[in-house]
Amino acid sequence: MVLVVEYRGFGMLAALPRSLGEELRPYTGHAAAAMVKQVQRSVTAYSQPLRGVFGRVLVVSCERAVRHYVECIGDPDVPHDQWIDFYRMRGRIEFTEGRSLEPLHDSVTVGARAAWRAMRPIVRGLGVGSDVIALAAESVFVYVDELCATTIEGYQEAEARAAGAIPLRRRRLLELIAQAPEGSACSIASLADGAGWRVPGAAAMVALRRAPGAADFPVHLLDTTVLADLDTAEPYLLTADPDTDLAPLKDALDGWRVAVSPVVPLADAPAALRTARRALLLSSDDAPGPVIWCRDHLATLWLLAEDFLGAELAKQSLDPFTSLSGKQQERLSETLLAWLETRGGAPEIAQRLGVHPQTVRNRLRQLEELFGDRLKDADDRLNMQLALRAQRLMRAHRRDEGPPGN
Repeated sequence: MVLVVEYRGFGMLAALPRSLGEELRPYTGHAAAAMVKQVQRSVTAYSQPLRGVFGRVLVVSCERAVRHYVECIGDPDVPHDQWIDFYRMRGRIEFTEGRSLEPLHDSVTVGARAAWRAMRPIVRGLGVGSDVIALAAESVFVYVDELCATTIEGYQEAEARAAGAIPLRRRRLLELIAQAPEGSACSIASLADGAGWRVPGAAAMVALRRAPGAADFPVHLLDTTVLADLDTAEPYLLTADPDTDLAPLKDALDGWRVAVSPVVPLADAPAALRTARRALLLSSDDAPGPVIWCRDHLATLWLLAEDFLGAELAKQSLDPFTSLSGKQQERLSETLLAWLETRGGAPEIAQRLGVHPQTVRNRLRQLEELFGDRLKDADDRLNMQLALRAQRLMRAHRRDEGPPGN
């Protein structure tokens, strides 16, 4: 089955002033050349010399994309049949030459940005209104997504002749969702249709980690609505209903660790996958149960989302500690965090830390000398607390990991 692309982008282009298309027509060659240059610079699969079929197809693809875009501006009667046939053929060529859909989609989106950058100063120089510029910019991304979907149709036509077309489509689909490039909704829908998969409004990403010697992942226990890529170095799944879909795995995960992201809109799938993989990285192998539900650890994952951010926050908010020894920093850090979390007096903090109240009073005086009025500022106190909690979580993570070689 092939998705019938609605080509909404052509209607958007027809709504623009025809005079805009006439003004832009002399610059189509310039924009197409910028596309080719940027694609070759940015997409490894297309960085080879522009020779033979590869070179002709890439150059002509860019030229046709820009020329047809400009021709459609202000003209609802422009025929699209040859354009559609050409980009379906482009998709068949991509499959025949052994390239995946990832570089294909990257090349189109990268090229579109390059063409818009080349055209934007010209559009602005024409003195058109901001509403026209906004519609023109939006139409670029809709047009590009529909071009991608058309190319995918051709790709799938060629792929359908090969063995195992459906499993391969499902894997390509998962790869595209996991990247979720800008304006990819139509491309995702096209791939999903060819794979017989219904696109959900939201889903969870599930990161997997295999222990040495573990049996293969029990993928046969999963529902057919779950997308999986188990052949990559970092295997992962997509499920719209993780509680239901992962339940059959409860007693079949011997040797596997699983981290489940929150359920998020499909456009946020890349961030969800990064979160799940981060949860796996931070988890220890002796943690209870094989499944980590990120929804139960959101504050921790947020604080530790990027190591360098925690370090930068500590450098800015805890800078008075830099003149102290490691032991002094440790003692004053735990006292400062206890005070920030409780805002209690010396007896309460002493009980929490297991030290004498007079020890706490001495430390609090040191903290007042070091930080001064910053202890009275709500924003400063929040930054200190976040930095100290992040440091504590990282120390706990390092202890769980143990020394190298364990």
